[in-house]
Amino acid sequence: MHRRDFLLSVGCGCCGIFLSSCVKAPITERKQVSFYPESLINSQAEVAYKRLKDRMKISADVQKTNEVKKISEDLINSLNSYYKKIKQPNPTEGFKWEFVLIDDPTINAFCFPGGKIGVFNGILPIANTDGAMAALLGHEIAHAAAKHGVESISTQLALNVGISIADVFLGGVISKTRDTIGRTAGIDALQVGVMMPFGRAQESEADYMGLVYSSIAGYDINDSVSLWKNMNAKNKGKEPPQFLSTHPSSGTRILQLRTWIPEVRSKYPKIES
Repeated sequence: MHRRDFLLSVGCGCCGIFLSSCVKAPITERKQVSFYPESLINSQAEVAYKRLKDRMKISADVQKTNEVKKISEDLINSLNSYYKKIKQPNPTEGFKWEFVLIDDPTINAFCFPGGKIGVFNGILPIANTDGAMAALLGHEIAHAAAKHGVESISTQLALNVGISIADVFLGGVISKTRDTIGRTAGIDALQVGVMMPFGRAQESEADYMGLVYSSIAGYDINDSVSLWKNMNAKNKGKEPPQFLSTHPSSGTRILQLRTWIPEVRSKYPKIES
């Protein structure tokens, strides 16, 4: 079979897979592509989480550990109650939730696919209220609930196949242009033009969903703005230009959160147990 015919047949087959693998993100109902096995990425995340715990110093501060763990559990329990109330499938069903506070100055937190939460104690002065910590943890839990890891891998695979097929029909124009931009500007046009905006969209979605989780758990969602004001002050002059980042700028996040808060407060009040 001619290479072009082969790629065309593969492309048509892949398109069928991509179209049949469209799902919707929880809360926002944004359409997603998801064909990479979630069970595989969750098992890989579990191994990575165990290695991280083995290599990092776990905080000995029992009080701080319990405080942050309680907020995590409040968010997760409220999330479970919310889906029971609306009688819809819980996107975190089957997650093996686990939490750890890491004694490290890194200003960050994470939630691996499958519900593996980690907080570096360097971020505690930034998320310095229960509401701010709820916004932070809600954001991380949202990444797992929305299966952003699965979506990112699926999107990258789909994009690579699509570009390869298109490049054949265009005589290599795409790869030549990408190489030229890389040599002259020092950036990958595909990453800057497609994957970074995609990453920023996922981050904004996680901010919104995290706000919802904080609200239904009864935390002060106004503190989400305080969180990013603190982050902005800490990173002043150090943040890269937004178009070169996978994350929205602190200023953008503050504006978005302020816009969303009235809507979230109205649509997603505290879940009464």
